[in-house]
Amino acid sequence: MSQRPLASDTAMVLAAGLGKRMRPLTATQPKPLVRVAGKPLIDYSLDHLADAGVARAVVNVHYLADALQAHLAKRRGGPAITISDERALLLETGGGMVNAQGLLPDPFFCLNSDNIWLDGPRDVFAELSAMWNPDAMDALLLLAPHARALNYQGKGDFHLDPLGRISRRRTGRIAPFIFTGIQIVSHRLLRDAPQGPFSTNVLWERAIGEGRLHGVSHTGLWFEVGEPSAIAPTEAALTRA
Repeated sequence: MSQRPLASDTAMVLAAGLGKRMRPLTATQPKPLVRVAGKPLIDYSLDHLADAGVARAVVNVHYLADALQAHLAKRRGGPAITISDERALLLETGGGMVNAQGLLPDPFFCLNSDNIWLDGPRDVFAELSAMWNPDAMDALLLLAPHARALNYQGKGDFHLDPLGRISRRRTGRIAPFIFTGIQIVSHRLLRDAPQGPFSTNVLWERAIGEGRLHGVSHTGLWFEVGEPSAIAPTEAALTRA
């Protein structure tokens, strides 16, 4: 059986944040350049994109942007990189996507630049593409169950109904799924978006209300690497994998 083509040939890699939780390592370098097992965080995301056959990556930059842009310019191999410049104003996740929309096809993959994961039977971009239905979805999120979310100590983010539609964790409850930072986004999600900086959560809430925010469970492992204390256990787990 032939594999379904990827839903998009382009990804946006969110790399403009201040990396406050990763201090003091981010005092002199942007978080995407923090090394885990000798490799900058952003290269894990970009290498996965290249391996999956995603041809283009739009990377937004703000904090210590020159250092990040210099690193990206030295990369060899795919994907081809275009910079979405937010030096003048940090636009947050939603504003960053809206700002870069003219550089992005419909739909596009979107992922955080500090993501480390191991694929399951097939890579996550093929997994998302196989489930993508633009007639029913504004966005499709890759979600990790607690057992596959290493270093994660929180209460979870979302529930899934039998049709794969997402709802929020209720106050005081545990939710079974954690957002990995990886998704497919339709331009429909970005319609009538606020001006300036704002979180993608604003757009997700509308999509949840319309029944158009969906999720799929990750079949591999995903690593929470938000703080310096997560680096050593992540390196140990990668060594064992």
